[in-house]
Amino acid sequence: MPFLMNAWYVAAWADELKPDVIISRRILDLPIALFRRSDGRPAAILDRCPHRFAPLSAGRVKDDAIACGYHGLAFDGEGRCVANPHGPVLRNAAIAAWPVHDAHRATWIWMGDRDRADPALIPDLSYLDDAPDTAFSAGQLLSGAGQYEIFVDNIMDLSHTDFLHPTTLGGGAVTSARQDIEEAPNHIDVTWYSPDTPPAPLLRELFDDLPASTDSFQKVRWYAPSVMRLIAATVESGQPEETALANTNAHIMTPETSTSTHYFFAATRNYRVDDAALNERIATTRARIFATEDKPMIENVQARMGDAEFWSLKPLLLPIDAASVRVRRRLKALIDREAAGG
Repeated sequence: MPFLMNAWYVAAWADELKPDVIISRRILDLPIALFRRSDGRPAAILDRCPHRFAPLSAGRVKDDAIACGYHGLAFDGEGRCVANPHGPVLRNAAIAAWPVHDAHRATWIWMGDRDRADPALIPDLSYLDDAPDTAFSAGQLLSGAGQYEIFVDNIMDLSHTDFLHPTTLGGGAVTSARQDIEEAPNHIDVTWYSPDTPPAPLLRELFDDLPASTDSFQKVRWYAPSVMRLIAATVESGQPEETALANTNAHIMTPETSTSTHYFFAATRNYRVDDAALNERIATTRARIFATEDKPMIENVQARMGDAEFWSLKPLLLPIDAASVRVRRRLKALIDREAAGG
């Protein structure tokens, strides 16, 4: 399965990468060792010692380098051999290293051409930076079975919430919603607008005084290859959207292999932002929904697909698939153009 190489992928949440900690993570089917240097800058190198192929992540951080736990050779954040307990430093023993950058509470990695790794190309998730800790939460599902594009489809087509999450996020409103799609050079937007519908069950649990009839807006912005901002807003019917109760979420899919995905998610909101207990309740509920409903379903989809390519199975396309189809086609065009040297 070809991947888009010249793009930023989330490798970890930034607070995972603590001093003296090495994180081993497979990204785009390559083993990566992530660590922090003494000045706080993240680093990413191949998680395989060139000597006897031991995982460097089984070693330790020492002097801004990783010392292999097998025979002690050390490699810095640029992949250079900087220590050899058995003789002279081996200058020709360099290993692969990738540009990494902290932004929006995450650590991002660029897997392609180093000269094109511009941090300005990281998708704008600045709303995560602005959120107070009492109105911010983040989580992840690592090594989820399923192609990352299946996970992307899951967010681009929110009608699934009415059926997969009927007692929390769904309730029937999205399936009947009007769907508007807009394409821009660096993103694709889809909006699901549902007027005069009951609020979602989860909102009814959180608020005793919600009106019986509300207008809801679900807005998703996709950035290639697999970063999405999702705004879910609810307001009393007929009232301005600006007065809505809104949750702004990030859904980020990083391919682990061709059939498994690291799923990073985060959220903030514009109501009761100082309520830490509410924040914990929402975070716990969301993590449970993803782990017990979305993840098993996507795993089952992958199992039924097997190793087949998505379009080769001739999927039945419905109007609800319009946004996800555009995303798949845009992504394929980017990958094809990159492969052709564009």
